[in-house]
Amino acid sequence: MGRVGLGVAAGCAAATCAIAAALVARRAAARSRWRRAVALLREFEDGCATPPPRLRQVVDAMVVEMHAGLASDGGSKLKMLLTFVDALPAGNEEGTYYSIDLGGTNFRVLKVEVGDGSVVTRRKVELPIPEELIKGTIEELFNFVAVTLKEFVEAEDGKDEQRALGFTFSFPVRQTSVSSGSLIRWTKGFLIEDVVGKDVAQCLNEALARSGLNVRVTALVNDTVGTLALGHYHDEDTVAAVIIGAGTNACYIERTDAIIKCQGLLTNSGGMVVNMEWGNFWSSHLPRTPYDISLDDETQNRNDQGFEKMISGIYLGEIARLVLHRMALESDVFGDAADNLSTPFTLSTPLLAAIRKDDSPDLSEVRRILQDHLKIPDTPLKTRRLVVKVCDIVTRRAARLAAAGIVGILKKLGRDGSGIASSGRTRGQLRRTVVAIEGGLYEGYPEFREYLDEALVEILGEEVARTVTLEVTVDGSGAGAALLAAVHSSNRQQGSI
Repeated sequence: MGRVGLGVAAGCAAATCAIAAALVARRAAARSRWRRAVALLREFEDGCATPPPRLRQVVDAMVVEMHAGLASDGGSKLKMLLTFVDALPAGNEEGTYYSIDLGGTNFRVLKVEVGDGSVVTRRKVELPIPEELIKGTIEELFNFVAVTLKEFVEAEDGKDEQRALGFTFSFPVRQTSVSSGSLIRWTKGFLIEDVVGKDVAQCLNEALARSGLNVRVTALVNDTVGTLALGHYHDEDTVAAVIIGAGTNACYIERTDAIIKCQGLLTNSGGMVVNMEWGNFWSSHLPRTPYDISLDDETQNRNDQGFEKMISGIYLGEIARLVLHRMALESDVFGDAADNLSTPFTLSTPLLAAIRKDDSPDLSEVRRILQDHLKIPDTPLKTRRLVVKVCDIVTRRAARLAAAGIVGILKKLGRDGSGIASSGRTRGQLRRTVVAIEGGLYEGYPEFREYLDEALVEILGEEVARTVTLEVTVDGSGAGAALLAAVHSSNRQQGSI
């Protein structure tokens, strides 16, 4: 071989080595970026960890805050609002009642018939609230509601007969009686001025009078209280209600002598439903991550609703998106599609649930969601598995924290079994406890429900957990409000707490 041939061979060898070196370097870089994504996943999983000891700390913190909120207004992140509902349905109510459910951009009107131990919704209509009314005046909003109700009643009854109305108003309200209460603040995008501090039931009654309708508000409740009423109607062992859907809240039956901030001002029935507004609960024991802080910074109610932002449907998808976006920025797991994860709230909680539910071998549904909804094509299987894991971590933490909140209520009521050993009570003396529960996360997301139920057993122990039933209650905000109108319209006390 001549010098030229040797030179060509040497050049080819050098080029081959260079290519090989480049490939090795590229693979090493890819492995390094993948390791970074995995490290971020593990870091997030550790930050969201909710072992039983930590959950018990959350339980205890919840109980402390409940006591503080009952002792004084402003004494706790938990508002512990009095509802003045001191009588719940007992199953012997009778009659026809109407209810209005106003808690978002839609509102519902229902006709409910009660009797013979059953509650039947005879008719229901749901209408969107025009955008201009959400930011208009309270007179315009309630005139619209009153006219809609009048048309509904006249189509149903065709006669001018006075009817009791249950009004579900799912915004924070400081109640002064079972049928009156002043708005604390608007939420859910409502921006009607000069209403905070006004009696919303009175405002609606005035609109009803202007419309000429012979209907008046008999019970002013939120969706949680309505859920408790409907649950108690079907099962008298129901002592609390929890909403876990787009938002979250809880209420329960409290002894009137434990409500220190209103001693001497309450009825003698012995108990009253307390609206906890538990979405605002906060404790240093809650597993907060940098992604939760970023989420809080994105929201209009920054530094509020800390518990809700960890467990409710509005926020879970967004937490997962924040994690995936950081992975996209610090690794190449999504290729050039990192910018597609930069828009807040593009990953909804229903999509998160669909991702977590996908049990196909190749995660085909995850691929479709990433491609169709997030515009991330051609993801390898290992990346899709990574996405599923992120959604699972978010779901698991949310469900387990919700379980801790429920146990907090049980402990406040002395129904968590914590006094069994010291008092020497036998198994036969454990009381059966029912918690009415409503909301899409618990009802429609099996993995969320399984994680919550599993955590209840871990916190309470199997023996006590067997005495606790979470009973799905459908349409508490509608039928439950009508039931409370039935109870409190006649001043009967058969259903007293």
